[in-house]
Amino acid sequence: MATTDQNRQQWGSSYRLLASEKWKAKSAAMGRAVTQALVDYANPHPGMEVLDLASGTGEPAISLAERVGPQGQVTALDLSADLLAIAAVRGKDRGLQNISFHEADAQKLPFPDQSFDLATSRFGVMFFDDIDKALRELHRVLRPGAKACFAVWDTFEQPYFQSTIGIVVRHVGGPAISPGGQNPFRFAVPGRLSSVLGNAGFSAIEEKVVTLPWPWPGPPEELWEQTKAVSAPFRSLLDRVPTQKWPEINAEVIAAIRTYADNDCIRFEVTVRMVSGTKHSR
Repeated sequence: MATTDQNRQQWGSSYRLLASEKWKAKSAAMGRAVTQALVDYANPHPGMEVLDLASGTGEPAISLAERVGPQGQVTALDLSADLLAIAAVRGKDRGLQNISFHEADAQKLPFPDQSFDLATSRFGVMFFDDIDKALRELHRVLRPGAKACFAVWDTFEQPYFQSTIGIVVRHVGGPAISPGGQNPFRFAVPGRLSSVLGNAGFSAIEEKVVTLPWPWPGPPEELWEQTKAVSAPFRSLLDRVPTQKWPEINAEVIAAIRTYADNDCIRFEVTVRMVSGTKHSR
């Protein structure tokens, strides 16, 4: 498993930051349904104090801040100060004054015990270096009765991944993810994240799989460019592609993506696992 410093370097790398800025509007549109589903699942109330882990460029923290209102407060936390800088601009553009941004490690949360009424993370917990320690820390900073709600990827065997990274794997061979590398599908196995939550002290644990829209408002070529740029866990795979193979791979990927095109939009659906647990008073 990658170390915290390696994670910081990978997620804050220059190519990913440039891509995050370049595609921020379309990436936001792509992830909007997942963000909304997680926010609805977490069910924040006005006035709540919320912690969002691995916030990256700002979601669902920004959407949560809108839901908790001016009497509430959202703390967005991430390892990458550069990604959080993008998030801060997005929050400012939305006129939000009830959201703050903290560069910190989820395994060493810089907050007192019982500081938050709710916690969330969208596509983040899969990449925590020490997930047990991180969830124990999260349990510590939540108040009794508070919920922790997560969205994680279901399996690799779904159209979005099979039409992009899956094609690269078929051409290059070997694993899509290096052994010991960051694995987006770490919690695709039913009950795996639930078990870790239970070990960290959470109870009333729930888990479900939902199918959600994953649209890209643009041509296949754009989507493939964005996918290659931001997919940090697949970087080692992409780096293994021989230069002379790229034209063939690119053509096959773009053709596969195009089968999901509807006018000026690529309309994938993705399956996502929603998991939650509650901190009960002892």
